[in-house]
Amino acid sequence: MRTIRVETSAATILLTEAPEPKVRDRQSGEIAKDAVSGEALMTIGVVYIEEGESSLIKVTVPESGVSEGLVLGAPVSLPGLVARPWERVFNGQQRHGIAFRAAAVTPAAFPATVGATA
Repeated sequence: MRTIRVETSAATILLTEAPEPKVRDRQSGEIAKDAVSGEALMTIGVVYIEEGESSLIKVTVPESGVSEGLVLGAPVSLPGLVARPWERVFNGQQRHGIAFRAAAVTPAAFPATVGATA
């Protein structure tokens, strides 16, 4: 499927869920691995705010891309953020959505307020 780059330079992204291992199989507890590198994958929850609208999204990040110093509610940066549409049949029902993946998650600063003066 097609991968779509997500431009984040005009967005504010806040961490809402701490990184945790991405589970591939809930019954066995197997952790998801990157198909190419074999590295363990993590998921984080963020609120993505741009142009006055916000969305809560889950983002998959390789374990090595999770930076130290992440704080819930604080701004983060998601370099290499991409969106990938997906479609599958689960329990006989057609499901679809958008999966988000980033190369890393790092602490960031709040963007400057428009019109602010020093």
